[in-house]
Amino acid sequence: MPDGQNLLFIMSDEHNPKMLGCYGHAMVRTPNLDRLAERGTRFTAAYTNSPICIPARAAFATGRHVHETRYWDNAHPYDGAIPSWGHRLRREGHRVEAIGKLHYRGADMDSGFDREIEPMHVMDGIGQVWGSVRDPLPPARPAKMLNRIGPGESSYNRYDRLIAERARAWLADAAKRDEEPWVLYVGFVAPHFPLVVPDAFYDLYPLDRLPARKLDPAAGYRRHPWLQRMDDFQQVDRNLAPEDRLKAVAAYFGLCTYVDSLIGEVLETLEAVGLGETTRVVYTSDHGDNVGARGLWGKSNMYEESAGIPLILAGPDIPAGAVCDTPVSLLDAYPSVLAAAGLAPTGEEAALPGQSWFDTAAAPCDPERVAFSEYHAAASPSAAFMVRRGTRKLIHYVGYEPELFDLAADPEETTDLAASDPAAVAEYEAILRRICDPERVDRRAKDDQNALTARFGGPQAAFETGTPGATPVPGGKPE
Repeated sequence: MPDGQNLLFIMSDEHNPKMLGCYGHAMVRTPNLDRLAERGTRFTAAYTNSPICIPARAAFATGRHVHETRYWDNAHPYDGAIPSWGHRLRREGHRVEAIGKLHYRGADMDSGFDREIEPMHVMDGIGQVWGSVRDPLPPARPAKMLNRIGPGESSYNRYDRLIAERARAWLADAAKRDEEPWVLYVGFVAPHFPLVVPDAFYDLYPLDRLPARKLDPAAGYRRHPWLQRMDDFQQVDRNLAPEDRLKAVAAYFGLCTYVDSLIGEVLETLEAVGLGETTRVVYTSDHGDNVGARGLWGKSNMYEESAGIPLILAGPDIPAGAVCDTPVSLLDAYPSVLAAAGLAPTGEEAALPGQSWFDTAAAPCDPERVAFSEYHAAASPSAAFMVRRGTRKLIHYVGYEPELFDLAADPEETTDLAASDPAAVAEYEAILRRICDPERVDRRAKDDQNALTARFGGPQAAFETGTPGATPVPGGKPE
């Protein structure tokens, strides 16, 4: 790979990997990302390392597993204490800047960027303290994530437009500079809830044309007990009228198209100012969204809708029109950024578990590579872990029976094979335990969370502390 070309890294928030045209969705319109995939490489088995914002973004920054960093949930934000790829680039003299949502502890923390433009971080530097109340998990606390649904405009919509404007201005300025290659991170919020989107995008998805709901509990589907316990705590879907469920899907689809349009503006500027030939582009998301499948909304589980992420690379020396089936994750971002900047890893960096997406895209498919994810956050009664290797995926729940899926034969994860294939379960459990001790990690996370809630005055006080829902935009109030 040639040394030191520019890197434009675009990350959305909560983008279900099934909901892009280039990933095969029959209805969701993402023409700009589709064109990006046509001239680059699309990954079919990309995963978050934790299906919730802060732990995922800490893994993305540091290249380390959540159980190593102990940024467990949305009340344990990344604070720069563990070096990020930004720290390394800056130390080597590379210009590295960020525009938009990072969701770290705060702009006063050194997270590795030369400059943060319009940064969005956790509220008051503390985030969702109530999400750390898990030991024991209270009986119920109805969530408000879908208290606004449908056409309109939210502060998130306005913020994303601002981020696109700032990114376009940054690129236009960069084109005038005579400097070493740069790395620019651009973070959008869409399609994260609130599920509100301007009318023109909402109207693209008439309610009477939306696909049927996948694995609908109202039609007899029974959730895994771990998921049912989570749903009994959050109580989102049961409080939605049937029409509101449809409106939520239409709004989510619209937000996918909305963020695609903004990304298109940024990519158009990249080409217009003459940087297209010298800039690699990465598009991904921090995690997915259930969008009503199994009667679930938001993220927070290990099914493909939630733990899977889109991942597209394009630019110089990246195979065009290619598809890569090798399992990858956000941990791979660290070595990928180093590779794009033309930097060899230090000894400590070489020991990190990730490998460059650019190298993976250029190599034959490696079905034996393992992708790993874990969840220790809001509404979960215990830790959940995912191991993906080849076409099979194990979901291990501490204290509950596991699930096993063959994604080649059953891409929608409708048939749990754990009871019928104990040998495969044992094989994948062994892989999991080579990565970590799940019971010990579960206990460590809960101990850290109990200590945090105690500092805020105990569980009841924690429920009244920090943002009650989605993080507000800079200078704004929670939606």
